[in-house]
Amino acid sequence: MAMNDAKTALGRKILGLKRVRGLSWAEIAARLGHSPVWSCAACLGQMSMTAETAAKAGALFDLDAEEIALLQEIPYRGSLPGAVPTDPLIYRFYELVMVYGTSWKALIEEEFGDGIMSAIDFDMSLERQPDQKGDRVKLTLSGKFLPYQRY
Repeated sequence: MAMNDAKTALGRKILGLKRVRGLSWAEIAARLGHSPVWSCAACLGQMSMTAETAAKAGALFDLDAEEIALLQEIPYRGSLPGAVPTDPLIYRFYELVMVYGTSWKALIEEEFGDGIMSAIDFDMSLERQPDQKGDRVKLTLSGKFLPYQRY
């Protein structure tokens, strides 16, 4: 089994244990010492954990030494297939990029210049925002601006 397949399988195992134990991502994050977004991504195989964090996850989910080591491996990132995603929630993010991506690019370039927003030096939070028309999902994305270099 390739490493990414093994990380995906371990992620499925952790999801099952999370469900059986009635844990939330916020509770898991508190135990691991990281944000819920990062903790979820790491448990699902999209981030590598330090030895200390992997040991905490191992204790929380009763993982064996091989699984704890796997949590520390650098993943092949990008868990979605190359085709347009069909899951409605994930598709909406794809739709946001398709509709607003060029606008975000133009606005970021106007404010910062020619460059990108880092997905490595990056923070994200998610919260529920009560609204009389129905609760809203509030995502806050914060990435370091990285200018393109001229050489």
